[in-house]
This record gives sequence, C-alpha cells and structure tokens, in this order.
Amino acid sequence: MMEILGIWIAAFLTLAILSFLFGDNPVYKFVEHIFVGSSAAFGVLVAFNQAVWPFLQEGLTTTDTFLKVTTYIAMFMGVLTLFRLEIMNFIAPNLTWISRFPIAFVTGVGTGIAIVTSIHGFIFPQTVATFLPLFENRASAVEIASNIILVIGVLSSLYYFYFSMEQKGVLKGITRTGMVIIMITFGAAFGYTVMARVSLLIGRIYFLISDWLHLVR
Repeated sequence: MMEILGIWIAAFLTLAILSFLFGDNPVYKFVEHIFVGSSAAFGVLVAFNQAVWPFLQEGLTTTDTFLKVTTYIAMFMGVLTLFRLEIMNFIAPNLTWISRFPIAFVTGVGTGIAIVTSIHGFIFPQTVATFLPLFENRASAVEIASNIILVIGVLSSLYYFYFSMEQKGVLKGITRTGMVIIMITFGAAFGYTVMARVSLLIGRIYFLISDWLHLVR
C-alpha cells in the first residue's frame, strides 16, 4: 500500500512540474516550493550527519589538545552565526552584527580553499595536458592529428583574449580560429547539458507510462 501511495505521489509531482509547459500555475509553484524545501532539508541533514556531527564527536572525545580547542572555537563561531537568524531580530536586534565575523571568516577560508583547489584540480592538469608531443614514433595518425588540433586550439583560444596588439592579417585569422574553437566548446558543453536534461525527462516519462500507468513492462 505504501509503495502504491508513493508511486501516485511521485506521479502527481512529476505531472505538476511538467504542467509548467502550459504556463506558470499555482500547482507548479506549490510543487516547486516542496522541491526547494525538501532539497534544503536534505542538504542540512546530510551536512549535519556527514560533517558536523562526526567532527563534533571526534573533537570532543579526542585527547589531542589542539583538535579539542579547534572544536570549541568552531562551536563558538557556529553559535555566533545563529545571530543571523530572523528570530534574533526580535530577541536581540542589537546583536545581529556579531554573525558577520564567523560568516566573513568562513567566506574567506572557503574562497582560499576554492582558489587553491581550482588551480591544482583544473588549471594545472589542463595546462599540463596541452604540452603534448606533436609527433611520436609509435603514435597513430589520428593521435598525431588530435594533438596538433589540441595545441592549435589552445594557442588560438588564448590569443583571442590578447588585446594589446591590433588583430589583422594572419593574426586576425588566428583570432577567428580561436573564436571558432571557443564556440565549438560552448556548443559541446551546452549540448551535454541538454542531453542530461533530456535523459532526466525520458526517465520521468518512462516512470509515468511504466510504473504508474503500466502501459509498458
């Protein structure tokens, strides 16, 4: 009975989301709010169970003094963050500014980690991947052509953003080549995104005609 009820609820939610194809309507907005709220609640639970609670357990039960002090500092900053809540405007409206310090600290540390991660995880590997030999003894013709196209594409794309010199003659041709490479890259990325969305749509339609309506097996 619960499985059947779950299927009907899932079918209703799917049809409500698809109803946006006919225009914005109250049913779509209601289901959209349910999706946003449930996603936020799920994210909070996952963060608490997989990050916050294990960190607190390890920090409060450890014998490492440095880790224990760090845990107490993190807890204190977390409490200060709660002053950002709307309810604190009624309880202590003059103390809401306290939340700015832990938020600024977390934002600064998070930005620093994100920059380092992006450099080591994306920029350096992609840069190293462009240093390819144009010709190898054991490489096939397809591999050699692929390496040449990759190197030409990278250099022309980088030159497209070089504005210190007038781009004319041969340089204009290199710029146009870079523009074409960039547009192809954007098109491939957009096509991949569309394919992913179409795959999700096919999955929901198959759910409706198979699990809900039992038209196919």
